[in-house]
Amino acid sequence: MKQELDTKVFALGGLGEVGKNMYCVMHNNEIIIVDAGVMFPEDDLLGIDYVIQDYSFLKENEEKIKALLITHGHEDHIGGIPFLLQTIDIPKIYAPAQATALINKKLEERNIKYKNLIIYNENTKLKTKYFNIEFFRTTHSIPDSHGISIKTPNGTVVMTGDFKMDLTPIGPMYDIHKMARIGMEGVDLLLSDSTNALVPGTSLSESVVDENISEIFESNKGNRIILATFASNIYRLKHIIDICKKNKRKVALFGRSMVTSIDIALKCGYIKDKNIIITPEEANRYKPYEVCLLCTGSQGEPLAALSRIANGSHKQIKLIPNDVVIFSSSPIPGNAHSVGKTINKLALNGVKVYTNTQADIHSSGHANQEELKLMLRLFNPKYFAPYHGEYRMLKSHCDLAVSCDIPKENTFILENGDVLSLNEGKVHKSGKVQAGDIYVDGSRIGDVGNIVIKDRKLMSTNGVLVIIANIDIANKKLLAPPNITTRGYILVNENEELIKKISLTASDIIKSKLNNKYVNYNDIKNDLINGLIPFLTEHTGRVPIILPILMNIDTNKNESK
Repeated sequence: MKQELDTKVFALGGLGEVGKNMYCVMHNNEIIIVDAGVMFPEDDLLGIDYVIQDYSFLKENEEKIKALLITHGHEDHIGGIPFLLQTIDIPKIYAPAQATALINKKLEERNIKYKNLIIYNENTKLKTKYFNIEFFRTTHSIPDSHGISIKTPNGTVVMTGDFKMDLTPIGPMYDIHKMARIGMEGVDLLLSDSTNALVPGTSLSESVVDENISEIFESNKGNRIILATFASNIYRLKHIIDICKKNKRKVALFGRSMVTSIDIALKCGYIKDKNIIITPEEANRYKPYEVCLLCTGSQGEPLAALSRIANGSHKQIKLIPNDVVIFSSSPIPGNAHSVGKTINKLALNGVKVYTNTQADIHSSGHANQEELKLMLRLFNPKYFAPYHGEYRMLKSHCDLAVSCDIPKENTFILENGDVLSLNEGKVHKSGKVQAGDIYVDGSRIGDVGNIVIKDRKLMSTNGVLVIIANIDIANKKLLAPPNITTRGYILVNENEELIKKISLTASDIIKSKLNNKYVNYNDIKNDLINGLIPFLTEHTGRVPIILPILMNIDTNKNESK
């Protein structure tokens, strides 16, 4: 077997998009995968639960896979693991403690048995035939976040994972000394988080957020406080609970993901005082100033706890005068309208609302431009490829790299599937591997393609027209005028004349087809669809999904009875 001299680096997800992260380093007969996330669908992907990577390349090279390495426990980095394990044999998964707990929970919910999930920490070192791997601690909005350094036969590849450079973090400080040491040893290719590459300056420190939330608690001592934030931000949850303890408030949890996160935080030791947690039922028995309701719904999700509280549809909690609601979050792009609706409903109920626009009560977990420059300076790579971001973010990050003295010709803006080849410290583009989007609809992976999505969009805008016809194929007869029913197209009761015309037109098409020497169901159905399209366009200006249903009734058999 011919030995491959180059080391290949490519992404199966995470480039030109925010989410669906999956990156691969391959040398000869070994592949290391980094992260296996999902992306949540946009509004145009009707009925789709998740978008995951196309695993075709990994399936074709399954015997080369040595391990999956996880940088941290966010959904866009671990959410695809259950789907990956259902498709491909992954020998080992290495993940930090928090991510391991979240992955185990996911696998348990889907009844997937997997024994080779191994916890790593910042001191762990891994070695395969071709790769030497070490991890460095970063700061992010979830505990146990890491970057990864992979020494290959052709040079060192570093992936930062998601990070920010917070000098006064709530949790442990990022390991700037180890990053500098790896940089001093020499980095040939750096791949770095680009999420906030368009945002100038530095991100707000989490300790400032903590101080500002404390002040809100202090100034609202006589009121019940309802606080919504991201359930994955364990350090913020920890300090909210610490603030509640200081203010002699009990904490009630609302929302499945919030309950799961606190449970994992208690098991992992991030939160130590479980006695402060009470049930939603118990919360109603305390005085308003003695409780804080910690809930999901900071993005205005219709079914989340805060939205149901705002709507008055929550079974356990009803808003009361002088309630205070804190949104310790910023709207994710596309969610601003939903968040605004929730805030309006809260205001209509006389609730006082604090958002990040009024006070600094949320900080991004991703680095702004000056922090990205610091990361570039620490690693001082020969070549640079921004990752985890839309095209405009990747482009901005490349510009930052050039400003940090990396030659423009040594920067790469890649798409999913593009391959970088590393050979003796030199990097160049070298073709593509198969990459794309796979849709997850319920328990079905990949069954729903673009044609189905197109049909769903058509049904959502133009509706459905169903034609039910009883025919006798043997005697070539239409036994009765076709029955016409619609959903989302026109109202039957208000368009009786048009429905009759559709039925007559359908009758003519079926009779015409039945007069042919050879007849089959598919021919009649196709003629009905093609024949009705111009008629419907002329009369309504819209064409719905047309569903012909043909029932063959043998009248000779019925008569003999």
